[in-house]
Amino acid sequence: MADSFNFELVSPERLLLSEAASEVIIPGADGDMTVMANHAPVMTNVKPGIVEVKSASGSSNRYVVFGGFADILPDGCTVLAESAVHVDDIDREALEQRIQNTKEDLQDAKTDAEKSRIAEHLDNLTTLQSAV
Repeated sequence: MADSFNFELVSPERLLLSEAASEVIIPGADGDMTVMANHAPVMTNVKPGIVEVKSASGSSNRYVVFGGFADILPDGCTVLAESAVHVDDIDREALEQRIQNTKEDLQDAKTDAEKSRIAEHLDNLTTLQSAV
């Protein structure tokens, strides 16, 4: 059996999950990353996507996150999400509305840097939409 570590998924509204995990897959800013026990310390931005948690007991859960950051230590990992919900509870209409709002923000963007940032966020949201 693989070593376990403490994993917490926190949103501004509440603590969604706190349990011993054997593996967590996080949509990091530079690509998906797998966290396991004794991982080197890392702090990274989290892009919109799916966090998959494999618990020490063998069960698996998936959560939709809309950005945030992850603090990874050898004995634990905490994801502080801007917004998060279990994948079974995702409101597809709310996700579609978020995408529509982001498209409007992109049209209203004034600078190239702002357009680039919003376009990347829109790309992340549409990728997420296809994943759920």
